Amino acid sequence: MSAVLTPPPTAPAGSFGGLVRAETHRFLARRFIRVLLLVALAGWATALVVSLLAFQTPSPERLAEARAAQQEQIQLAGEGREQCLADPARPADVAPDDWCGPPATADQLPLSMFLQPEPFSLSADGTAGAVSVAALAAALAFLVGGTFVGAEWSTRSMVALLFWETRRPRVMAAKLLVTAVASAVLGLLMQALWLGLATLLQSVVGDGVTPPAGFWSELLGAQGRGVLLAVFAGLLGFGLTNLLRNTGAATGVAFVYVAIAENAVRALRPAWQPWLLTNNAAALVLPDGLTLYLDDRVDSQGVYRQVEYLLTSGQAAAFLTLVTAAVVGVGVVLFNRRDLH
Repeated sequence: MSAVLTPPPTAPAGSFGGLVRAETHRFLARRFIRVLLLVALAGWATALVVSLLAFQTPSPERLAEARAAQQEQIQLAGEGREQCLADPARPADVAPDDWCGPPATADQLPLSMFLQPEPFSLSADGTAGAVSVAALAAALAFLVGGTFVGAEWSTRSMVALLFWETRRPRVMAAKLLVTAVASAVLGLLMQALWLGLATLLQSVVGDGVTPPAGFWSELLGAQGRGVLLAVFAGLLGFGLTNLLRNTGAATGVAFVYVAIAENAVRALRPAWQPWLLTNNAAALVLPDGLTLYLDDRVDSQGVYRQVEYLLTSGQAAAFLTLVTAAVVGVGVVLFNRRDLH
């Protein structure tokens, strides 16, 4: 008998676009995604009803009373500061603002403090709301990315897929592309819902104040960075779950890291705070970055001071890019090399 040499199997023919369409269909067919969209819409409707009940546009009489109370408080604070400055016991080698505080202004005592119930302020709450929505969207995107690939491992459809498309890098590239686009769409949808809600509240129960110059560029910039944060979170959820092959395990690891590990670092090693993921996520979205307090010191004049560090959005974007690439990259390398059963 003579051995018959058979050629090795060839990769099935098919375009990358077809693989992406198949992964998109697989993604949209997941019940979790549909439930998530319904929950987002229900949350928007609930927030609208609660906000309409909580806020109220002030009448001219209430505005006049609030302005009078504001000016009274500013005057009292100014008188207290003058007494502090005139105190002969005040140290001469300490700056007046450090010892007695800066002069009181309307920005420190906003008019909303003297209005009950207060009106909604797009100028004051628009950007802060976009930052909060970005955090919520990032958490949901992490779950979306994790459950997308986690379901493939739990149902063993990942192995079955490789019988149809044996080129593993193409499979993983298609899944990552779908995850990134879906996370971006989710982040964009959440920010659009917030912008619509804030605009509606301003017109119905708002304070009637015209947003200052540069407000819209700041708000839209924060929202755009919020969408980018959702993409990072979705890819991190995908990459971590792909490493552990289990959605529950990946979610547990993320919870332990955020709730325990990061708080331990803040308490025991505050100088490491610029390398924490949640700090970088916040710095990415906040318009002026995130100011961290790394250490407490007493200077040569005996004044207690905190060592501050400004974590900018650019630094945060670079750091999150490196972390995401590392987590996803290790998962892709192991997926290409290890045996699948």
